[in-house]
Amino acid sequence: MTQQTFVLNSFDGIDACLLSYTGADASYPFGEGARVYKVANKMFALVGESASSGEALSVTLKGPTVQNELLARDFLAINPGYHMNKQHWITVTLDGSIEDALLEELVAESYDLVFRSLPKRVREAMDS
Repeated sequence: MTQQTFVLNSFDGIDACLLSYTGADASYPFGEGARVYKVANKMFALVGESASSGEALSVTLKGPTVQNELLARDFLAINPGYHMNKQHWITVTLDGSIEDALLEELVAESYDLVFRSLPKRVREAMDS
């Protein structure tokens, strides 16, 4: 997990947080407005950059199914993943209603789930 503290309700803040993880990189495979964050070529986050159209910035993250259901029930700004498998992904609207500490936990969990799914040799190579 990252040791730095980020202000996550801006593109620069969420971008810096996501890129702070070992081996993380970002690209636009779906075109402008959807920045995808990967580790070892596997997606762990997607930031929807549609804030210019008046909508709040959002981040889509991977998480455990039961936790995703509970979060979507308990927070208005957390919904099943937009255009994703609704059991495994959530979309968090960065409207300031979700505390940065919780969002950092969700980001860390998303990264960890994907990182742990990588082959052992890839994980070991990234750790060294």
